[in-house]
Amino acid sequence: MSQPSTLDDTDRRIVHLLQQDGRMSMRDLAAAVHVSRAHVYTRVKRLLDEGVIRRFTIQVDPERVGFSTSAYLTMKVEQNSWRQIRDTLAALPWVEHVALVSGDFDVLLLVRSASNKTLRDLVFTHIQNMPGVRSTRTLLVFDETDHLPALPGDPELIRESDPPPDA
Repeated sequence: MSQPSTLDDTDRRIVHLLQQDGRMSMRDLAAAVHVSRAHVYTRVKRLLDEGVIRRFTIQVDPERVGFSTSAYLTMKVEQNSWRQIRDTLAALPWVEHVALVSGDFDVLLLVRSASNKTLRDLVFTHIQNMPGVRSTRTLLVFDETDHLPALPGDPELIRESDPPPDA
């Protein structure tokens, strides 16, 4: 794993604003954080170079593009097969997110499909037949909300009910 980058308040503000609107111009970004365009451009380039910002993208509403069924799948896999399974799952067009986890199962994935039938076929045909997969469990998503992840050190993470750091 790489070392975390040191982010100051300006970096955090830039990242937060770009999370809200990845199309924000450098001019608007500079005005919002009260620095010059050249300075914000340099900051964004550094954040990209350091991998803090991995890419600029869009977020699509799955239902509006025909993926009306969403589910989390938990999987138990054979000990030495997780890398191959992770890579195979990540290549499937229905899989939005793959995570290797600890606990009662080994893999957690978020899948989107056009229907329950498509989801069933995905699980029974593609996933359960992968070499190394021991078992799966499917959890249908009934409703979900979007959120932007906060960054460590953000004031939003510190609530009045939280104890002071050295308490």
